[in-house]
Amino acid sequence: MTKPGTTPGTARRTVLAGAAALGAAAALPLATAGTARAAAGPAVTDDATALRTRWLTLLTGGPGLDLTDPQIAAAVARIGRAATTAVKGLDPTRADGLFPDLTSTTVSNHVTTSFKRLATVATAWAVPGTPQYGDTALRDLLLAGIDWMLTHRYGSAHTRFDNDWDWEIGSALALDDAAVLLYDALGTERLGRITAAVRHYTPDPNLWRADRQIATGANRVWISTVVAVNAVLSGTGDDLTRVRDALSDVEGSGANSVLAFNDVSAAAEGTGEGFYSDGSFLQHYKHPYNGGYGKELLNTLSRLLNLLAGTAWAVTDPDLDNIRGWVDDGFDPLLVRGDVMASVCGREIARPSKQGHVSAQTVIEAVVRLTPGFPGETGDRFTALVKQWIAEDTYRDFLAVTDLASLVAARRVIASPVPARGPLVAHRQHPRMDKAAHRRPSFSLGISAYSSRIYNYESIQNENLHGWHLSDGMVLLYTDDLGHYSEDYWPTVDPARLPGTTVVAGRPADAAGQRTTSTSDWAGGTALPGTTLGAYGMELRAYGSSLRGLKSWFCLDDVIACVGSGIAADAGTAETVVENRKLSDPAAALLVNGAAAPTDTGWSARLDQVRWLHVAGTGGYVFPEPVTLNGLREERTATWREINLKYGTDTPVTRPYLTLWQDHGSAPDDAGYYWLQAPAASPERTEQWSSAPPVKPVARSTAVHAVRRCSDGLLAANFWTAGTAQELTSDGPASVLVRPDGKTVKVSLSDPTQLRSSVVLDLARRGLSVVSADPGVAAVPTGDGVRITADTTGRHGATLNLTLKWS
Repeated sequence: MTKPGTTPGTARRTVLAGAAALGAAAALPLATAGTARAAAGPAVTDDATALRTRWLTLLTGGPGLDLTDPQIAAAVARIGRAATTAVKGLDPTRADGLFPDLTSTTVSNHVTTSFKRLATVATAWAVPGTPQYGDTALRDLLLAGIDWMLTHRYGSAHTRFDNDWDWEIGSALALDDAAVLLYDALGTERLGRITAAVRHYTPDPNLWRADRQIATGANRVWISTVVAVNAVLSGTGDDLTRVRDALSDVEGSGANSVLAFNDVSAAAEGTGEGFYSDGSFLQHYKHPYNGGYGKELLNTLSRLLNLLAGTAWAVTDPDLDNIRGWVDDGFDPLLVRGDVMASVCGREIARPSKQGHVSAQTVIEAVVRLTPGFPGETGDRFTALVKQWIAEDTYRDFLAVTDLASLVAARRVIASPVPARGPLVAHRQHPRMDKAAHRRPSFSLGISAYSSRIYNYESIQNENLHGWHLSDGMVLLYTDDLGHYSEDYWPTVDPARLPGTTVVAGRPADAAGQRTTSTSDWAGGTALPGTTLGAYGMELRAYGSSLRGLKSWFCLDDVIACVGSGIAADAGTAETVVENRKLSDPAAALLVNGAAAPTDTGWSARLDQVRWLHVAGTGGYVFPEPVTLNGLREERTATWREINLKYGTDTPVTRPYLTLWQDHGSAPDDAGYYWLQAPAASPERTEQWSSAPPVKPVARSTAVHAVRRCSDGLLAANFWTAGTAQELTSDGPASVLVRPDGKTVKVSLSDPTQLRSSVVLDLARRGLSVVSADPGVAAVPTGDGVRITADTTGRHGATLNLTLKWS
């Protein structure tokens, strides 16, 4: 099976033939798949050294590094500094814990972190050029540390506690790595204890959890990696065979194949976790997680494929080729100049260690690792992507922070004659996870919704405690301020006034309402292919209050028309947040109808008859119908621990913010809003558009939201029910774009409820006939124009397209 766009004649096995080039050690002599030994899945004694060397290369960069090279030397120095920090407090003579700050016997993360520190120090011990390299006293200290953990914390004699992930995955991965790094010093008895301990918690890649659910998504790949590296350490070929088969689910366990690119809808006892055909990634049942578990799946899988490439256990599942779709659809639209859109990062946004473009680094490392395994057009595209991603992140230099092996591999990619792709300019929607990304040359915009199909936010393990409104229509604007969502944004931003959201004023309890679906099905929209034109919307049904409302975003190139109607609540004050910006310059100018507002911290005001606003470094906002807004400048102080009890610190951090919102009043009934957002626009352009708006409203009722672009007559509409917007009528819920284009009219439509079997549109324009149509879309003439019928069964909110022409 190949994905559209695959180079003709390039079969999956041909692609995998190129996988032997993965990594510096990929050409090591290994058993071939055709041998009797491979077929029987025997011990891998003869090949264990080669496989272990391959994994060691991933951890250390391999032999022969030029330590006089400035970038190599800097990477080696980083390893040494990390080890110096990690080794502090290490004392195998202690009774209560290997490290003084990791003594808990109820918090499982203390076990994982202890092993991670040992692996960090072992890496420095194994890398030439570090202060720790080859230090015999340090080696003995590390061995004693492993012995302490096996005796006191980890193995068959110890009952697991707290989080299964730490026992089956986190601790096991780190211990496997430490064992590979220290292999020649372990001795047979200690090596046996290590492999037995890991096998005790993670015996098989088809691991069943206590709740009788087989591990899926990222967890399945992590577990497969644990088993694979442990098999290399113990010389157990049968386990490698099971790993290979588990990745494709060939044993028929009923779980979703983590490599199946097609819809991973839940089977019996399945969860629907993994990648979907539109690039969405779900983990923990219904949480969007491309920038969390999704990136970890890609990263871990790239390492595992590297380990197995060219061996008897190489993965030859034809669907493996669909990794290219994960990169193109699941990551590229969501990586913005080194940052991953926070709406798909789950609870990781509440971890201080994951800010500063760290998540994007993981994605880049994975694609760098995968690139040699995909020859031809896909390899060139991956090369172009990696070059672009690295070059456009001027906030965080990838080459100055990545690991040694990735540094070496990335420099090979950069040296390729293939040019960088260039900035992504596109409008992409992910209907399987209720998210949209609008990418323009000067800015990017992310819209976060939820529905009956998708959870609002995740807060488990005492993390992400203030994520209440992350999917209540949150709009994240990415500009030239590349550090905006880094540098302590998430603990300091007012979580009750996230930009774009409509909320009832007030502060819920920590983690209130997390892992909740909406009572509404309507969330999604339509994108016109090959353009940056899209209609998006959601029917808001707020958790914890009676607040409800209809919200639309019509993304029309450099202008976003923001529309709200039917906003109502039985109690409480309802607000819609126009903007909430962390200011890189605390004195950034705010212009209100051309007049400068005060820049003093603590300034607040009621702003009447607002026709336009401009925030320096952010952009403009046009209100064709003058409104009253509230403005507030403040220095917000918080700690990471307020939003993350597990990983947060108690150190206060302070950041300046400017917040602008529209107050709908107490217990509103059928309130609404309408404004044009012009990201990156100048004050002059904003003022010009306030006098001659480029987009005009057509309908703002509880039946339909619609706008028309003045330059070309494009009509964009979200139908909440059956209704009419000028020349366009829908028989029920739908999202529609109608764009005149010379002698043709292009129509794009979808069913955002994902429940309808068909959508029927009447377009009151006579003399039109069909030029082209997607399967399932038809058009017939009527007395007033043309009737369009689209079969939306099983489309899951995807856009369908039709091109008409005048006779």
